[in-house]
Amino acid sequence: MTAFTHALPRKPVRRTVAVGLVAAGALFLSACGGDGDDMSGMEHGSGNSSASTSPSTSASASAEAGSTGFNDADVAFAQMMIPHHQQALAMARLADGRASDSEVKELAVKIEQAQDPEIRTMQGWLKSWNQPTAAGSMPGMDHGSGDGMMSDGDMEHLKGMKGAEFDKMFADMMIEHHNGAITMAEGERKNGEYAGAVKMAGAIVEGQSAEVKQLQSILDRL
Repeated sequence: MTAFTHALPRKPVRRTVAVGLVAAGALFLSACGGDGDDMSGMEHGSGNSSASTSPSTSASASAEAGSTGFNDADVAFAQMMIPHHQQALAMARLADGRASDSEVKELAVKIEQAQDPEIRTMQGWLKSWNQPTAAGSMPGMDHGSGDGMMSDGDMEHLKGMKGAEFDKMFADMMIEHHNGAITMAEGERKNGEYAGAVKMAGAIVEGQSAEVKQLQSILDRL
């Protein structure tokens, strides 16, 4: 991992991505469920009076209710995106008292408001799927590895920055971090089965792609 200098270049810093992470995620047993809103699509036959009177309909509804409706990609997506979001929150919270640029401050708050609820939703999915929520149990799954993840050294370096130096480093790091999340989310959109996870992945791609453009604009004017 290349350490940042105080005079941060405008081009994004390259970091080694632990490409084995995605393959490791596929080893997890898949299971997929959702929060209250996402589970609405799973309630086959609810509210239908004939379902309670027709044996064949009841049997069909029971079979559908017991079906998985998810795959390995859904579980891996949630298990890997949770720590990814958690690090984004840690970066965003460092802006308080360190950032000097008003747009950086506003974007940090926006990132926190968007990703904190998503973490809780994904944790809820994994709990309902009887899957571990701590992806940190995977080999190498800690800060410094994974798509766009920062090292502990990078995080400490960012913590020590203030003013314009912080703003530049924050924007550069968050661009790389967001690009990693976008790659992970695109994989879920392509390979996932659970509607709630696929929908969240789409929101991540759309929202964080827009933020990458905004962050690059910030770097260009700083």
